[in-house]
Formats: sequence, C-alpha cells, structure tokens
Amino acid sequence: MGVKMTAQVNEGSGRKQADKDLDELCINTIRVLSMDAVQKAHSGHPGLPMGAAAMAYILWTRFLKYNPRDPLWPDRDRFVLSAGHGSMLLYSLLHLTGYDLPLDEIKRFRQWGSRTPGHPERSHHTPGVEVSTGPLGQGFGNGVGMAIAEAWLAARYNRPGHTLVDHYTYALVSDGDLMEGLAAEAASLAGHLRLGKLIYLYDQNHISLAGATDLTFTEDVGQRFDAYGWHTRAVSDGNDMDDVTAALREAQAETSRPSLLLVRTHIGYGSPKKQDTFGAHGSPLGEEEVAATKKALGWPTEDDFFLPPEAVSYFRQAIRRGEEAQQEWERKFDAYREAFPVEAAEWERIMGAQLPSDFSANLLQWKPDDKPISTRVAAGQALNALAQRIPNIIGGSADLNPSTNTGLKEQGDFQPPGSTPGIAGAVGGIWGYGGRNIAFGVREHAMGAAVNGIAAHGGLIPFSATFLVFSDYMKPAIRLGALMGLRAIYVFTHDSIAVGEDGPTHEPVEHLAGLRAIPGLTVIRPADANEAAEAWVVAVRRNTPTLLALTRQNVSILDRSSARDAGVERGAYILAEVEGGPPQVLLIGTGSEVELCVKAQVRLKELGVRARVVSLPSWELFAEQESDYRERVMPVAVPKRITVEAGASFGWERFAGAEGTIIGIDQFGASAPAEETMKRFGFTAERVVAAALRLLGRHEEAERVQTNRREGGETGVAATSSAEGHS
Repeated sequence: MGVKMTAQVNEGSGRKQADKDLDELCINTIRVLSMDAVQKAHSGHPGLPMGAAAMAYILWTRFLKYNPRDPLWPDRDRFVLSAGHGSMLLYSLLHLTGYDLPLDEIKRFRQWGSRTPGHPERSHHTPGVEVSTGPLGQGFGNGVGMAIAEAWLAARYNRPGHTLVDHYTYALVSDGDLMEGLAAEAASLAGHLRLGKLIYLYDQNHISLAGATDLTFTEDVGQRFDAYGWHTRAVSDGNDMDDVTAALREAQAETSRPSLLLVRTHIGYGSPKKQDTFGAHGSPLGEEEVAATKKALGWPTEDDFFLPPEAVSYFRQAIRRGEEAQQEWERKFDAYREAFPVEAAEWERIMGAQLPSDFSANLLQWKPDDKPISTRVAAGQALNALAQRIPNIIGGSADLNPSTNTGLKEQGDFQPPGSTPGIAGAVGGIWGYGGRNIAFGVREHAMGAAVNGIAAHGGLIPFSATFLVFSDYMKPAIRLGALMGLRAIYVFTHDSIAVGEDGPTHEPVEHLAGLRAIPGLTVIRPADANEAAEAWVVAVRRNTPTLLALTRQNVSILDRSSARDAGVERGAYILAEVEGGPPQVLLIGTGSEVELCVKAQVRLKELGVRARVVSLPSWELFAEQESDYRERVMPVAVPKRITVEAGASFGWERFAGAEGTIIGIDQFGASAPAEETMKRFGFTAERVVAAALRLLGRHEEAERVQTNRREGGETGVAATSSAEGHS
C-alpha cells in the first residue's frame, strides 16, 4: 500500500477496502513517527511502539473515552502505559489525536527540557500522561488503584437515572511487567475485588531486553490470570484489527471480572532485520534499517517525521468525539446537580482537591497528665475523626489494621457487591464498593502502587499502612509517588528498635534515612499523641506525598504549655527552654526520643546546664520554613548540639553540626522487651545528659553519668560526633 490514499470510497467492498487502507495508514503513522523520534534521539525503545501500534490504534480510535482539549475531564477513561519504555507509542498517540504535544516536542524526544522524556512522567507537563511509568509492574498496580477509585466514586455518587461516574481503566502491559512480582500481587487483588472495568492489553511479543522470553518466562500466563479470577482472551495476531476489536468488546461486557487480553505481537514490526529480535527492544534501529523499514511499509524515505494528512485528519476526529462526550457528561451533571445538590457540591469539592473549611477544628487533644499512648493509636484516632469530616479519605493496610490502627470505624469494607463478609466482617457500615476500608492483604508492593493509582485518578485521599521495616517492599512505589507529586499518605508503624520482642527482622534501623533521601516526600515522625494528630492534619492538607512514622510503644504526652510555635506544621519547634540566659546546648529529638530529651533537660537543669529541647518531627517541613525561623529554633550561636533518634545516624550531621553529638543506631537491633532494648542500645536520658556534659567540657561529671549508665546494663549504641566519637 502506498502512503497516498487512492482507493475510491464506494458502496460495499470499495468502502470497506478504503477503511482498511486508512486504518493501515494510521497504524503505520504511529510506527514510523515512533521510529523516527527514537532514531533522532539516538536513544529509546522502538520495538514496542512498532509492534503494539495496531491494538493501541484500535483502542484509542474506537474505545477509549477522552477529550484532548481537556485532559483532566473527570469521567474520561484512564490509559496507563505500564510498559513505559515504549513511551513513543504514547507520545505518538497524544500528538496525533490532538493533545497539546506539538511535533517539535516529538522531535525533542529524550532531550533536556522536552515534554517527551524517556519514560512517561505525570509531572512533566505532558498532557494525557496519567502516571509515571517505566519501572516494570508499577503501571499495572497503578491501574488497579484507578479502577478501585472509579468503583468507589460510582458507588458513592451514582443514582438511578443519574450515572455520573462510568469509565474504564485500560493499560498496555508487557512481558516484563508480568514477570515482576508486583503484577502478581496486584492481579490477585484485582481478581478478588472483581474490578470489571479494568482492561489490560498484554503486548505478548515474546522478547525482552536481553533475549527471547523463553529464557525465563515460559508459564501459561492465561491460566495464571484465570486462576486470579480474571477474564482472559487470546488474540493470535495483534495486527488483526477485527479480532482486537472483538476482544475489547468482550472485555467491556465482562462486568464482574477484570480482563487480560493476550495479544500476540511482533516487536519492531516492519523492520526487515530486527523484527522479532531483542535488537529492536532498547536501541534505535539505525539509519539503514529505518530506511529499509519505511520502504517495507510503503513510506517515503526522504522525509523524517512525515505525517500523512489523511491519517492526521482521521486521528484528530478524537477532538470532536471527546468534546461531544464531555458536553453530554456535563449535561448529565447539570441534571444531577439539580436532583442531588448536596452530593453535587461534595463531588465538585473533592474533584477540586478541596477540604471542608473546618475539617481540623477541635479535632483531638491530649493533656500532659493523660495516660501515655502510642502514636500509632493516637494517629488512628485522629484518622477516624478526620474520616468523619472528610468523606473521600479511603485506604487500608497490608492485613495489619489491628496493629497499625488504621481501620475506619463504621465506614465499611471495600469489597465486591454481593460478596460475603469474612470472619472479621465489615468494620461497621456498608459492605461493597462504597466501603472505605480497603483490605490490601499481605501485598505491600501492590498496595503502594494501587494507592498511587487512586491518588492519580483524582477525587480521593488514599492511604496505606504497614510496619516501617516493610517500607522496603514499598520503596519503588513511594519513590514514584514522590516523583509524580501525588496526594498519597503512607502510614508506617513500629518505627524503631522499640518494636522489642519481634527482634531485628522487624526493627527498622536504616529506613528513615533512606526515606528522607527521597526528593519530594515529606516524612513526619511525631513525638506524642498531639503531634500524631497534627501530622494527619498536615498530611491531608498537602498535595504531595506524606509518610507518617509511628511508635508501637506508649509515649508520654508532652507538656507544650511553654513551647514556642508548637506544632508539626513548621517541622520543628522549641518544646522546652530553661530560663536564665541563652541555651548552652540544644537537645534535638524526633518521635519517642523527644521524651528522653525532656527528661535529660530536667537533669541538666539540676546540674546548672541550660538546655533547649527541640522537637523535630519533619526535616522536610522544617526546611520549607524561612531562614529566620530556622535560626530562631536552632541558632548558629549554639553549636553544642545533641540529636537523638532510634534510627541510623546517617544524615544527622546537618543538625548536629561540627561540634555536636549524634545519638543513633548503626547496627541491627535485638529481641527483648522494648524498654530493655532501648536501654541496652543507649537510648536513655542519662546517655543524653552525659553527652551534653562532655560537649561542655565537664568530663568528670560525664564519666560519672556514663558509669551509672553502664552499671544499669547499657551495652552501647553507634553514635557519632566530633566530640564523642563512637561508643
């Protein structure tokens, strides 16, 4: 077939042939545009866009509901390119269908400052990119979260005769996606939840970066997904547009099962020498092979980035279709608003990421003479209070609600309609897609990716929960949540060696340091119940991801009656001061160790030392404050500083300074009751007192305190400082 359309549009077979010719022209336009962009960049993955072009074309021109002129229309279908290395497929579709992605940006593929980075980035100003993908399996999990969000919103807002929420989540997944364990976790969850509006196209080309998949991946994928409870359908030829169309229609008809369409494709389709080889996966085809491929596809070889006007015109019909679909939805919403004004107002608020004006008023407060309480319990109480006021908070844990205290009371369980409650039953309230407690199961990796997908979908404030030590399983998802700037909340309890009897396998050490190193992530480790409640308020207010690190053990309620700028919102504040002059030493703590600093301050006062206690729940929030405030809390003129945290000492130099002492732990913990563990590793008020005296040159007094510590059974802890060294 030549590029120029010569077929006459007549009745019967002539019309059908012209339609097929136009379809083929459009599909080859995707292939060649993708191939040209990769070649010009001298970098990229041409194979997937060339092989998957036909099924992507069918999806985007016959099934997908979207409006290129309004990429954020709430009731659009979501499309996720989980195989993000094939990004030029998505960029080609976005440009051709009329999104604000000019051809010049395609020509700048993978270049500095372009809107066409190597892998799709949600936060990269590229309209139509729903999530950042590339790390394989993540997009698979994101799609599950998006389908959860659609189901919940539909259950809450749709009414008989008024369907406000009705869209699908589609994804294109690859062999590599399905090899990742994350995909198995997410697929199992989606099958259990019967997410019928979740449809994945599996680009089954049998080639990965290093060779043919029969080196590593010979399972029967269809049978695996059948066992997960998915609808599966094989398409033996990915270029058979009629069969792809039929498979998608069958998937849409499946209302109670997610669908996986196993589409047999050919990587690098059309390339005489590189089709069906791993050479087409992650490298440009080369100038000679590009020319040979264009010749094989009947394409002009003299012009790069040639776009046939007939193809562009056909693709751009998506603009009219999208505008009409959105206008029809807006008419439905107007009727909905008239019939259900309260629900409509709530819808507009949550879709605009707005909070009720008084959501944090008189939330929860604890007094210093109240019983000690763990921050996980206090945070759980605060979460439940907020959930009563903010209807779109939704989330769950990795089978740990009794331990993480994140169950939303009387808010129901998110489960398939018509299913039977398990032994535990619903956490009060309804049982179905309108429930707000998501039972993720022991699937931390999928949980993190799904929560990101819920946040990316829009309208909901999602949270996840597990133990801090298991953040290792979630780290890739947390990183991508930060990269995308998602409004997601990651809750982690059991935040230190004070986990105690469960021992070092469950006692985080290096985790806080690693999580704080993630750009764009706000980590909050509250010191007591009041800080825990405030941490939740901060988390729901922020439009970027927040991580809460909470204690298992009880901690005292801090006396903040004389505190300055008390609260989590500013990241750090002066909790307690000793009168009589400027402070001689700063005691800086986070979490449960702030209590040790307070106790040490009392003892130091008896010894004639003026110590200031600073609670530092969040490094990131503190860094956001103006320099005058940071100087007021931690004056440069007070270089004698002690930082105390039951975690790795790495990174604390920024607060301890050249003359300070870092009290942390740089070894694994041990199995023993929490109080014993903390004491044995040196997290005691006496340790802080001795360190302060040593910094002030009062070595004999420090030695006496040190001796008492050792006699009390302390075995030492890794601590670094220019003054104290390791002990």
